[in-house]
Amino acid sequence: MAPTQSTMGRYDLPQSLILSLDKDSIKNYTLYMQGKYELYFRNLEAEIGRLIEKGQSAIILGARQTGKTTLIKKRLTGLLDVLEYPLQNPVIRQEMETDPSRLVRQIEAHRGKPVVFIDEAQKTPEIFDGVQYLIDEKKASFIITGSSARKLRRRGVNLLPGRVKNFRLDPLQWNEAGWVEDKDCRILSIKNINRAPDYSFDDSLVFGSLPGIVRLSDDAERSDALRAYTHIYLEEEIRAEALSRKIGGFGRFLELAAQESGSSPNLTKLSLESGVSVPTIKEFYSILEDTLVVEKVEPYLKNARKRILATPRYYLFDTGVRNAMARAPLSSGLLNVEKGRLFEHGVILEIIRRIRSLALPHKVYYWRTGGGAEVDCIVDTGERLIPIEIKSGRHVTPSDLKGLKSFMDTYNAADHGFVITSGRAPEKLTDRITAIPWRYI
Repeated sequence: MAPTQSTMGRYDLPQSLILSLDKDSIKNYTLYMQGKYELYFRNLEAEIGRLIEKGQSAIILGARQTGKTTLIKKRLTGLLDVLEYPLQNPVIRQEMETDPSRLVRQIEAHRGKPVVFIDEAQKTPEIFDGVQYLIDEKKASFIITGSSARKLRRRGVNLLPGRVKNFRLDPLQWNEAGWVEDKDCRILSIKNINRAPDYSFDDSLVFGSLPGIVRLSDDAERSDALRAYTHIYLEEEIRAEALSRKIGGFGRFLELAAQESGSSPNLTKLSLESGVSVPTIKEFYSILEDTLVVEKVEPYLKNARKRILATPRYYLFDTGVRNAMARAPLSSGLLNVEKGRLFEHGVILEIIRRIRSLALPHKVYYWRTGGGAEVDCIVDTGERLIPIEIKSGRHVTPSDLKGLKSFMDTYNAADHGFVITSGRAPEKLTDRITAIPWRYI
């Protein structure tokens, strides 16, 4: 089968999933997958466009349905010399699996130097040797997407260092949703690239910020689509990782891990409650990292003069997916119960995404001492440390500042701290601590 031209693909649900969902869930998920609604500008668009114009190559990784395929198809629209290999198409995937050199033969038979779009590359990593050869011989440029670094590494794929630029596409960032306000006190400055939709930051704490979820017209549709999405991860991602014999234990673990998202997991407790061993729990977390489903945040341990807790924290990559996996009620009432936790989750994810989007060398940590002093987020710029406490309320109490003060007393590189709040305007709390609304980050 020859490579396809630039047309939107057809998305099919697994038969096992179809049997487990009602018609409305399937309909809403299908509309979501097909991108029924108006597209958003993405922060990566300009950079990807420049690479295509220069005939350079790129790999874009991201969890499923963060908009990778939509973004690339949008950037390739209007180009004449484009070849597509959508590896979610079983026919194309089987051809590439059985004869990976077919890719080389087809490109060499093509006149000119095409832009080759390989979608869902983790499904057939055997083709990367051919991709490397074609790039080295300057016979084509490639735009490659994928959702599992694990599968690529397991097959010995090195993600083509020195030959392609590597990117990560996340769910919608705040500036992509039009929520950012441009103020002087910004920590990680970025400007809006879209107008705000009829979808609020509080909505995102419940339903997340996957583009297709945001585009849906009401909360019932969003709830159905998120339910289907979590099934997709169980049915496709995990079984594709050759863990089908453990799928029951994984399902129990995933619900518990979602409930614990944002905290340092007690592996022994998770093992007892899920019925699988501690080494298997560690393996499950590794799979979630490699399939880009969790963000791992390490504790800040450098030059500590106090006993520091050393267990990493894991954040599900999207608050809506977290809530669906945790079997939380997907309605605005959830904020009455978990606003603080979800607010912290959403802010941490945005800081991680913002740093990645701006291509900054910063690293994100958290800090907690054996005595209980804690800071939710530490941004290490390499030159200074920025400690950030996250509070969902509008007002800050003196007790909210204890962790920040303790951290700044411990580390000379931390000269100013911040409290992220739901307030309306910045406030100077002390000479060294400022409270700023989340919109001003």
